[in-house]
Amino acid sequence: MGLLDALILGIIQGLTEFLPISSSAHLRIAGEFLPAATDPGATFTAITQIGTELAVVVYFARDIGRILQGWFRSLGKGRSWWKSASAEDRSYARIGWLIIVGTLPIVIVGYTAQDYIRGAFRSLWLVATVLIVFGLVLAAADWWGRKTRDLDALTVPHGLLYGVAQMLALIPGVSRSGATIAMGRTLGYDRVSATRYSFLLAIPAVFGSGFYELNTALTRPELAGPFSLLEITAATVVAFGVALAVIAWLMRYIATRSFMPFVIYRVGLGTAVLIALGTGFIDPL
Repeated sequence: MGLLDALILGIIQGLTEFLPISSSAHLRIAGEFLPAATDPGATFTAITQIGTELAVVVYFARDIGRILQGWFRSLGKGRSWWKSASAEDRSYARIGWLIIVGTLPIVIVGYTAQDYIRGAFRSLWLVATVLIVFGLVLAAADWWGRKTRDLDALTVPHGLLYGVAQMLALIPGVSRSGATIAMGRTLGYDRVSATRYSFLLAIPAVFGSGFYELNTALTRPELAGPFSLLEITAATVVAFGVALAVIAWLMRYIATRSFMPFVIYRVGLGTAVLIALGTGFIDPL
């Protein structure tokens, strides 16, 4: 695979990372239709996600600043700060603590399940099936959720459940945003709040995974997949620019509309991949 392939996949990464349709699934599937017809690999996926996550940092810079400010103040001053701080400052500090809580499941499982992440989880049979199943889960959560809570209602149990949902995104096809948004809707959060927290929650895990895989690419290039580090870097830059535009569009879109178009797309794509696999049109491995 070469630079043009990497740039194409970078565009796909930017387009799909924050839509609830699974960027890792799209990279896995798209790789089969490029000239080399091969899996871009978990390392390429994780490193290019650094670019898309930088777009989150830029878009939500004010929120992130308030979260960090509140978290550090709560850490340094303890109970006295919680009693004297404004409700808004306490809310931002609580989000900071719950992001840490919600990051633990994916860190633990992600570190201990590396062989599966690089191997069995990338089977196209599994990817296609998961696209369909979790598309239906998102549809049910979006339709039947209470839809009344905002982020002031976040609790430790909710933070843990969000974290478990994020952990499932280690399987390509689940979608990090799709799983965490579905969990948020199931817990009764409105679409904007569920999506906003989904994006903020992903920051530590995505950067951690991305830099872990970057270190892998530098120290063990035989595990880095079919792309050179220069090609992956170019794809990451492209992914950043595309993702920034997608985030801005999605936050406007969900303010008034449902996730049903994404559900229909997921089910359709998953079905098409299953048919392609069943007929031998693409290789499942």
